[in-house]
Amino acid sequence: ILSGGMDTVVLLGADELDLSGLGDAKVIYIGSHGDAGAARADIILPSAAYTEMSATFVNTEGRVQMTSRAVQPKGEAREGWAIFRALSEVVGKKLPYDTADALRAELRGPEGESTTFSGLGFAPGAMGAEALKTPITTAPTTLTTATFRPVFDDFYMTNPIARASKTMAECSALASALDTPVAAE
Repeated sequence: ILSGGMDTVVLLGADELDLSGLGDAKVIYIGSHGDAGAARADIILPSAAYTEMSATFVNTEGRVQMTSRAVQPKGEAREGWAIFRALSEVVGKKLPYDTADALRAELRGPEGESTTFSGLGFAPGAMGAEALKTPITTAPTTLTTATFRPVFDDFYMTNPIARASKTMAECSALASALDTPVAAE
């Protein structure tokens, strides 16, 4: 996608990418706090921020979590699922849900067969703790000596919401000014 050759690219809040290789692709940006992705977009569809939607997330452990809307979305913003549902009808491939609850039912599948989305707060898989006892055979046979590094150079500027925040900019400046790590007290 990032090396060109696509007619249309939909960016769902994607701002951390070098978009210069998209060439002449039509870019549709769906997000709450426009950044690099919105700057490159031909079409911008405003979505609700995470505080403005009742949403379902899967965390890095694979646990399904739900949030409740704290405030109403601003202006013309809509929840991401509603944007994709509306787009699906425009392109003639109408998705089979009209509410967030109906979408969640689709994710769970008939009779709750999806092991990921059928239980909130539980890691996927029927084995539970037993899975930890099973050897991982697909792991590399040698370990690297490379030092662990954070994925982000600046934790306080990892997304467009944080980059737009005066408070987070101050946190970033304070963190970069620290000479030595401080132990927990």
